Amino acid sequence: MSWLTNFVLPKIRAFTRREVPDNLWCKCPGCEEMLFHRDLAAALQVCRNCGHHFRLGSAERFRQLFDDAVFSPIELPKVVVDPLRFRDRKRYTDRLREAQASLGAGSEAVAVAHGCIGGFAAVVAAFDFGFMGGSMGVAVGEGLLAAAKLAVLQEAALIVVPSSGGARMQEGILSLMQMPRTIIAAEMVKQAGLPYIVLLTDPTTGGVSASFAMVGDITLAEPGAVIGFAGARVIEETIREKLPEGFQRSEYLLEHGMVDMVVPRGALHATLARLLSLLREPRPSAEVVQLVQALPPGEAL
Repeated sequence: MSWLTNFVLPKIRAFTRREVPDNLWCKCPGCEEMLFHRDLAAALQVCRNCGHHFRLGSAERFRQLFDDAVFSPIELPKVVVDPLRFRDRKRYTDRLREAQASLGAGSEAVAVAHGCIGGFAAVVAAFDFGFMGGSMGVAVGEGLLAAAKLAVLQEAALIVVPSSGGARMQEGILSLMQMPRTIIAAEMVKQAGLPYIVLLTDPTTGGVSASFAMVGDITLAEPGAVIGFAGARVIEETIREKLPEGFQRSEYLLEHGMVDMVVPRGALHATLARLLSLLREPRPSAEVVQLVQALPPGEAL
């Protein structure tokens, strides 16, 4: 009996108490299906049951867009932290520390990297909604300007992937001033004759949608993304009318001419590569065959 109690039972209890990680399964917000994390990662964070596109961080976005997941991130310019000494329920500096603790020291709502897409040089500025809702403050404005300057320097296309709730309220008027600054960044790239492509993801709202997100040479969107300025509930309460089904979704914007293409995540890399090939090498991909033989001067058919 002592052998069972002293040796066998502790082994059984140790085996049954093994902890299971909490992140093995997640529930799809679209269909509420339970998804295994490995299957979700293999599907590029897209639900195989309903097609819901989960939000991605900037690092994962870079891995999916650049050729062979090879890219070089750049260090963004340093900015003044908490210029207004803002405080609501907690200090702005505390909110920044919490966001950086979850995403990594020195992180911000936008990250910039450069590499190749389809063999063509590209600079990608990707937002991370996990950093204070991807809100646009002075650091984001500086990041987009740095991305534009790098694109011009490398003669590369600039691809911006917003995922944001809008301007950052903790920086007040300084955050609103980033709207014209980001427009200037986009114009720098356009004036250099380089492609400026925007990939709208869920969500793209507020001051972000009212600035650089809607001035792309080509505007793509992921399926089901919420895109607009004010929220649907606010609009309904203002105009006192029921909004159409699917209002402010990427498919609705495509039907009304605000978006050029709605592209599933699995086809984004190939689509961007094809667009860059058309924009950077605008010539026939095969030899042009002359169908009618040229006649001597003065002769007619």
